[in-house]
Order: sequence, then structure tokens, then C-alpha cells
Amino acid sequence: MVKLFPPNSRTEFIDLVCAGMSIDRAARRVGAAGATGTAWWSQSGQMSINMGMHGGLVDPAPDVDIAGDWTLTAFDRGMIQMGRRSGLSYAAIGKSIGRNKSVVWREVNRNMGADGVYYASAAHTKAHQARHRPKPLKLALNEPLCSLIAVWMYDGWSPKLISSMLAFYCPEDETMQVSHETIYQALYVQTRGSLRADLAEKLSLKRKKRVSHSADRHKNSPYKEALKISDRPPEIADRAIPGHWEGDLIIGCDGTAIGTLVERSTRFVILLHLPGDHSADTVAAAMIREMGKLPEHLRRSVTWDRGTELAEYAQIQTALDLTLYFCDPHSPWQRGSNENTNRLLRFWFEKGSDLSTHTPDDLQRVAAKLNRRPRPTLNLETPAYRLNQLLLEAKTPALP
Repeated sequence: MVKLFPPNSRTEFIDLVCAGMSIDRAARRVGAAGATGTAWWSQSGQMSINMGMHGGLVDPAPDVDIAGDWTLTAFDRGMIQMGRRSGLSYAAIGKSIGRNKSVVWREVNRNMGADGVYYASAAHTKAHQARHRPKPLKLALNEPLCSLIAVWMYDGWSPKLISSMLAFYCPEDETMQVSHETIYQALYVQTRGSLRADLAEKLSLKRKKRVSHSADRHKNSPYKEALKISDRPPEIADRAIPGHWEGDLIIGCDGTAIGTLVERSTRFVILLHLPGDHSADTVAAAMIREMGKLPEHLRRSVTWDRGTELAEYAQIQTALDLTLYFCDPHSPWQRGSNENTNRLLRFWFEKGSDLSTHTPDDLQRVAAKLNRRPRPTLNLETPAYRLNQLLLEAKTPALP
């Protein structure tokens, strides 16, 4: 007699394995035998795994997305899975996550299991693992390209000029195109050395090593004395305690901007109206005004990027009695929740648009829409519901 399982059993099993659980334990969790779990994984997981009670994926995807505007997040893939199970078209699914239908089509066809089903957690894990695989070096096996670069460098051409001329002369041949950064790495980084070391002497500044362009800027940075993200206590990283926020700006045309704040445990969103500019004084005033409406236990810390708009962070810390932490330079993924939320907000606030046309009431309406949106990361509960639960718990007196 063949045992029948609920329709979501296999999906739950795949999710558990992709989260790091062994096949045997994940199978038992959903009420299946280990052999059944092995068969499910071979049909849908498509990734190598260590077997046994203490086995599992060697490299599961992290909880926080390392993503930019061009990559799909765990949330995106969850929406694709939900859309596929609901019978939605690729166009409808793409619209729900702000992507073209072709992106959704490629994602589904690239990650379709042998059982004909798309599993979001398996697709996200494979994408994470693919990012860590070593990529072949562009100059390593391309003698014609290396020779041409050497000729031009002997004539005193800079890597930037060489890169531009390669794109001009060889627009249809990607094998003969390379960025100036790749040329610099091939000259200065031993593990990427594909060009002769003596060519570095042909650079106009003749440095023995490359100097970071940010060196002088860091010297005068307003954040030299500020707390870094590495200083945050573990309770913030694991989202165990509410009241810790991530923030950034959404930038429009002509210097217009909107401030965004996301609570890490509930994903609740607050939007900051920034009329006229996004100077440090304007942003500080908006943060103090909006976050001041929160109870003290829901404003413990804020993690922000190192933009100059938060140069008045000491004033914000004093007024709100919270701690501000700053990400490492050029590391937006360290505010994963905020980055994902900002991308969702682009549905209403398009890139290149004039963001000053949105009134405070407009921002409140958009924030309310996003806070009432079910989130897979919250077991399809809404940020508004989660935050309301926290507020109710705070008002409920403790039992004697």
C-alpha cells in the first residue's frame, strides 16, 4: 500500500534540508521514511549532500540575503513558488516581485526538479553555492588579449583607456573585452597575475601596489569614532529581540530622497519624508520625529550605511536613546532586510523619478500597504500583525 502525504510535505522536507537538516531527520519531521526522503531529494534537490543522521548540506544559504538589485532574493523565490503553485502566469508572478516575466521563466526552468516542481529553498541554495564557485580568470588563458594589453601598456596607455578601446574595437567579441579593474588585479594581485610583472612599471604612477581611492576619504570620515556592525551584540544578528532597525535612503532624480527604516524581527517599515534635501540635519530631524513615536522597547538600535546623510548620528542617539551601528564600506548586504525592502518599495518609488512629489500622507499609505503584505519569512503573517503583537505584549501586565 502506497502511503499518501499531504501536498506540502515534500516542500516542507526540501525547506528543512536546505536549512541544514539531514535527510533522515527532515524525513522524520514530515512523517516520511528516510528512503522516501532520499528519493524526494534526488528528484528535487539536485545538490550533493552528506548522508547520515548528522549529514546535510555543506553550504546552506545564509538567513540574510547577499543581494543587489539584479539578483533574486529568498522572498522573490518564495513568491515564484507560490505563484507557480497557484497557477499564475510568468507575467503575473514577475509583476508581483517587480521583475520581467523572462527573469521568472529563466529562474523556473533553470531550477525545475526532475519531478516537474519548482522549490524556492532549493533554488535559493543553488544560487548561493554558485556564487562561491571559483570563476575562471578572464586573462588566464587568453594570450592574444594579454599580448594586446602589453603592447598598449608599453605605449603608455592606462588600464582605463585600454578597457575602453577594447570595447570600441571588439564590440561583438566578449573574449577580447576586459574591465580596467581586471587589468589592475592581474598586475598587482599575485593569485590573479596573468600579465607580466614588469608591466606595472609602465603605469604612469609606477606604484608597487595599488592604493585605495577611499584612503583619503576615510581619513576625514565622520564615522571614525562610530560603532561598526561588528560591534553589534549577537541578539541583533539573530533577530531574537525586537527593536533593532536597519535604515537607508531611496534616491530619486535631482537629489530627491526618501528615508527607509525596517525593524529586523517583524520587517515593519517606517518611511521618512525628506522635503528639499537629504542632508544630515534633515535626516536626523525626520528620524527623531518618526522613531520618537515608538515605545522605548521598540527602538534599541539602528544599523545604517556610511553615507554622509547620517553624519549627525550622535544627535540621533541622544534624542532617541538608542545605539547606531554602521556597515562596512560598500557592503549593502549587511543590511539585508533593508535592501530587500527598498527593492520592494521601488514598485511605488521608481528609479529616476522625482521623489519630492510624494507627501507625508503618500508615504504613510505606501508603508501601510507594505506592512499589510504577507511575508513568507514571517510564515505569511504581516509585519503590521507582528508589530501589533509586540505592542499588546508590552501592555499586558505580568502575572504575579
